Amino acid sequence: MADMSPSVRLQEMIRVIRSARTQGEERGVIQRECAAIRAQFRQGDNGGRSHNLAKLLYVHMLGYPAHFGQMECVRLIASPRYNEKRIGYLGAMMLLDEKQDASLLITNSIKNDLSHSSQYVQSLALCTLACMGSAEMCRDLAPEIERLLRASNSYIKKKAALCAVHIVRKVPELGELFTPSARSLLSEKNHGVLHGAVVLITELCERNPDTLDQCRKAVPELVQIMKGLVMSGYSPEHNVAGISDPFLQVRILRLLRILGRNNDSASDAMNDLLAQVATNTDSSKTAGSAVLYETVLTIMDIKSESGLRVLAVNILGRFLLNNDRNIRYVSMTSLQKIVQTDHNAVQRHRGTIVDCLKDQDASVQRRALELSLALVSAVNIRSLMKELLLFLSSCPPDLRAHTTSGIFLAADRYAPSQRWHIDTILHVLTTAGGDVRDETVPNLIQLITTASELHSYTVHKLYRALVADISQQSLVQVACWCIGEYGDLLLKGECEETEPVQVTEDNVLDALETVLQSHMSSPATRAFALTATMKLSTRITNNVDRIRSIVSIYGSCIDVELQQRAVEYNALFKKYDHMRAAVLERMPVIDRNSPGHSNGDISAGVKDSELVQVKKAELDRPQETASEACDLLGLLGDADQPSQPNPVQPSAMPSSAPPSMGGGDLLDLLGGLDPIPAPTAPVYEKNGLTLTLQCDKKMDTAVTVTFTASNSSNTDISSFTLQVAVPKSVQLQMKAPSGNAIPAQGAGHVTQTVLLNNPNKVNLKMRVRVQYSKEGSMCQDVLQIDSLPAPAWQ
Repeated sequence: MADMSPSVRLQEMIRVIRSARTQGEERGVIQRECAAIRAQFRQGDNGGRSHNLAKLLYVHMLGYPAHFGQMECVRLIASPRYNEKRIGYLGAMMLLDEKQDASLLITNSIKNDLSHSSQYVQSLALCTLACMGSAEMCRDLAPEIERLLRASNSYIKKKAALCAVHIVRKVPELGELFTPSARSLLSEKNHGVLHGAVVLITELCERNPDTLDQCRKAVPELVQIMKGLVMSGYSPEHNVAGISDPFLQVRILRLLRILGRNNDSASDAMNDLLAQVATNTDSSKTAGSAVLYETVLTIMDIKSESGLRVLAVNILGRFLLNNDRNIRYVSMTSLQKIVQTDHNAVQRHRGTIVDCLKDQDASVQRRALELSLALVSAVNIRSLMKELLLFLSSCPPDLRAHTTSGIFLAADRYAPSQRWHIDTILHVLTTAGGDVRDETVPNLIQLITTASELHSYTVHKLYRALVADISQQSLVQVACWCIGEYGDLLLKGECEETEPVQVTEDNVLDALETVLQSHMSSPATRAFALTATMKLSTRITNNVDRIRSIVSIYGSCIDVELQQRAVEYNALFKKYDHMRAAVLERMPVIDRNSPGHSNGDISAGVKDSELVQVKKAELDRPQETASEACDLLGLLGDADQPSQPNPVQPSAMPSSAPPSMGGGDLLDLLGGLDPIPAPTAPVYEKNGLTLTLQCDKKMDTAVTVTFTASNSSNTDISSFTLQVAVPKSVQLQMKAPSGNAIPAQGAGHVTQTVLLNNPNKVNLKMRVRVQYSKEGSMCQDVLQIDSLPAPAWQ
């Protein structure tokens, strides 16, 4: 390729750059041209200044450095020739911003050009100020802009109005200067001026409450302008797909929404207009859909009549039938915001919303899922849950966790019966057991324990599921727990609710041994299976030796948790065999509100369960001595250094048991079986979000801090995250949160557990950053917690 001449025209430079075969070749061409432009700038070649700057702007558009042309922009702006001034202003808008010192040099030139006799020169100055004007420039030139708002030239007035918008955004206190002129522009007939005036008034109302009260007097005028647009005939100048100036209509509707919010008189003045727009606008074209969408938002945001709100919901329902996925997405986003306040109106479109779950677009599917979950009620729980379970079987992997969480919340809130509730959760675990949250297992176990009449039905169903598939870890854990607790019911083969399974003791032990040996089983799952195997030793008669053999194998397991369990269970077989039946008795009903429930720590949950069993066993065995209780404590660990437990109140013991019996001593030694709830303190309340803090001191220097976030507002909170900072001497470990979405009206909560190790026992302080999304906007706050509840330092 031939070398490019320094005086090459812009078109030729573009052609040569585009013909470069490699990036290195392109870079070489641009470097040579930039060197030539720099040399001509230094020579002060007045004839080719605009030509060179135009080429430099193209280089800037390609992403190459062009800052050395900034001063040339200043010189060209000061030129009296229009073609040079135009390139200079264009360069200023592209190469300068308010952070550049050179931008201050053009303030005087802009001020002079704002008073120029040519409207095109004035337009250049207005556009440049609106594009890159700094706060200082805006303060200096605001009176000039206000003067131009009262000019007779419509072309200048619309440019000045948009420039005034920029000034108000940069320096809000200057808004009062433009308020009278902005009101007067509403009487203009020119659509461009009207559009600029509406945008300016909208900005003024959003920035200043006093201006908002003043501008509410303009509602009748805005209503008349809007009626004229809706009822006017065909106008080729402003018509878009049969809609008269939809851009201006949308801007007016947005302004009416701001003016009518929380104001009865303004809302009443625009109700008839909104009904007229909603019924007379054609929704078959995108322009019409845009106007109708803004109308719906305005109706929902002001104090409108109930019939008008139903009409708005029906418009959104029609949008759901549109072939354009973007329109369907926007419709469901809007329905999601109003489903809490207009639930019955949205409920009429449930069928269409559910059909959107089958859409191929992932964004539409997600919105349809969120809306479907919000529509679940006690009346439609059965029919709507069938659709959600069907969707779960084929939904994308990234939606499964959200789907399972929503199904669990809905089932927990509206379950028509305990059997239906258990069946629904088991169906979810069978379909997507790997995508459920950690608290699902303890929650389901608690549900099963409370449904005493369904124990036989549940254990039969879970045994079938366990034999069919052991890949779903959550399902396997619940199945192992139930078989360990209710294995005797399974072996009896009696079940009225479902066809019983005829199984032998060997069949049950084979299933549990398969779980123990499977490479798919997690350590927590193996712990469930080993405990279930041990419990079966008191529920079967012929295979106790096999159970003893299985347990003894894991006494040398590489996993410390399993090894500890196996050693303890072996000791029960050997030294404490006379206590085994009492220790492994069936668990009592679990209190869902007890501390530590649903914390997601599977292994810790199993240990607590064992301690509760020990408690019951020892209370039923008054003949045991205190020394035997101490020996059993050593079996469970930490016999040499027992912790100081919370004392158990005498009222917690059966009245028939004397306080001095061995079981009571064991209960005192174990401690924490009926713990006093850890103190809870609210630390944050804003936008309906409440964040509480709970401290639980586990050891002398270890503290567990649990944050619980709930949402009392009518709008769901999403993308919820917590970040915690503590002094350098304190070690911090954050567990995974239970989720990032908080349902509205207290329908659910999110927990975040933080483990603190305070070896120096300093006074604990904490800084917490809360971040979440609500109604499409991100919120962030930083909290300073200077003192934690008492257990954190006592």
